Amino acid sequence: MTLDATRTDLTLGLVGTGAMGRGIAQIACASGCTVILVDARPGAAAEARDHVLKMLGKLAEKGKLAAEILAAAPERLVVASGTADLAAAHVVVEAVIEDLGVKQALIRELEAIVSDTCIIASNTSSLSVTAIAAAARLPGRVAGFHFFNPVPLMKVVEVIDGIVTDPWVADALTSLAKRMGHAPVRAKDTPGFIVNHAGRGYGTEALKLLGEGVVEVEAADRLLKEAAGFRMGPFELLDLTALDVSHPVMESIYDQYYQEPRYRPSPITRTRLAAGLLGRKVGRGFYVYDGDKQLLTPPPAAPAARPGTVWVAPGDGWAAVATLAAKLGASVEAGARPSAEALCVVAPLGEDCSSACVRLGLDPRRTVAVDPLFGLDSHRTVMTNPLTSPAMRDAAWGLFAADGKPVTVIKDSTGFVAQRVVATIVNIGCEIAQQRIASPDDIDKAVTLGLGYPFGPLAWGDRIGPEKILAVLKAIHGITGDPRYRASLWLKRRAQLGASLLTAE
Repeated sequence: MTLDATRTDLTLGLVGTGAMGRGIAQIACASGCTVILVDARPGAAAEARDHVLKMLGKLAEKGKLAAEILAAAPERLVVASGTADLAAAHVVVEAVIEDLGVKQALIRELEAIVSDTCIIASNTSSLSVTAIAAAARLPGRVAGFHFFNPVPLMKVVEVIDGIVTDPWVADALTSLAKRMGHAPVRAKDTPGFIVNHAGRGYGTEALKLLGEGVVEVEAADRLLKEAAGFRMGPFELLDLTALDVSHPVMESIYDQYYQEPRYRPSPITRTRLAAGLLGRKVGRGFYVYDGDKQLLTPPPAAPAARPGTVWVAPGDGWAAVATLAAKLGASVEAGARPSAEALCVVAPLGEDCSSACVRLGLDPRRTVAVDPLFGLDSHRTVMTNPLTSPAMRDAAWGLFAADGKPVTVIKDSTGFVAQRVVATIVNIGCEIAQQRIASPDDIDKAVTLGLGYPFGPLAWGDRIGPEKILAVLKAIHGITGDPRYRASLWLKRRAQLGASLLTAE
C-alpha cells in the first residue's frame, strides 16, 4: 500500500482550525491540495477559510505566491459541516486539543468515515502517537505529523512513526511535507520527539545556574547570546513561550523519562508559575514588559582598576588568554609560578575556579577564571571563587573590558555558563542519536529549524571538539557528582575514536 503525495487531486482533511490548523491549511492549499476544514465550534471552519485566504492574498501581493494558486484557493478550501464530509480525503490531519481521550475518540469516528487507505495523522506535540493509534481499527495508518507555530514560518515538521505505524505511511507524510515546502525529520515515538526533547538542555540548565546563584537573568541572556551565539537568551525564550506552556512540558518530559536527571526541571519555574509570572503575555515574567517592549537594566560599567602583573596558568586555552591580557596592556609573567602579587588567571574546561586553585596550588584570593571555549572576541566571562578579593575581581574585570568588549562576572561554577549550557545541549543531542530516535542529520536539522540554535547539537559538538565537550562534562560530573552531567556513550565513543558526532552506525 502507498500514497502518491504529489498527486494533483490530493485531498487533505483538517480537523481543528485553531492557529495550528489554519497554518497547516495555508501551506497545504498553497501546495495545490484541496483542504476540507472541520471544526466542532460552529463557524470556526468558515473563519479559518477566510483567514487562510487573507494570508494567501498577502503572500501574493508580496510576490511570494503565484497568481494562479491564489485564484484556485477559494475552490480548494472547503468548509465542511462535519467529519462526515471527509469520506474522500486521502489524508486527514487532526489538530485538536492535546487530550488523549479526545484524540482517540476522533480516530474512531474518522475510521467509520474515511477509506481504509486514508492516512490519519496527528499534530500532537506531547502525546504518544502509539497511544493515540491504539484506539484505531487500523493502527498502522496512524502517524505523527508535528508542525510548529507559526506553521508557515517554522519550516520543520516531525514525522513520527508509532510502534506499529506502517512504513509507507511515514514515507507518504515525508513526501507531503516536502510538497508543502517544509523540511521533514523522521522520529521514533518517544517523549518530546526530537525538538522538544533536544530543547531540554537550554532553559533547564540556565535555570539551574540561576538557582545556584551563579549568574542573574539579564547577564545570563546577554552572555549566551553574545558568547555562544543564541538568537534569544533562555529567559527571554521562557517569557516568550510562557511558563504555563513551558513548565508543564518540562515536567511532562522529565516524568515520561522516569525522572531522568538530564531533564530535571527547576523549582524556580514552578514557583513563578504559581505567582502568575508567565511572561510577555501578562506583562511580567523573568522580565517586565511595557506592551511588547522588554524593560532592560543596563549592564554594570567595568571598573577602572587594573592588575599590577598577570600570571596565566598553563593548560587548554591559556595562550589565548595570555595573549589577550598582554594586548590589553597587562604585564604578563612568564614564570612557572606566579609572583606574590600577581593576578592569577586559570582557563579551565568544566572545572570551577575553586577546584583549579586547589589543583594548581594557587592563592584563591588572587585567582579568577576566564572561559576560553567560545573565543574572546565577542564576550568574555570572568569567574570568581568564594575567596577572590574584590580588588582582584575588579582588576580582572577592568583588564578584560579595557577594549570595550562586554564582560560578565559570575560566581564560581563548574563549566562557567556557556560551557555548561552548550555541553548539555550537545550531550542530549548525542543521547537522542544513541537511542536511535532520529538520524544524526535529522537531529541537527530539527534543532536548527525548530529551535533556531546557531548549530545543531552534533555539528556544534564537532566544531568545539567532541573531546573538549567530553572533558567539560567529565569535570562537572566529577566535581558535582550529579548524574545530570554523565556523558552519553555516543559522545564518549566518538571522542575516544576521534570521530565526528554526526557519524552514524
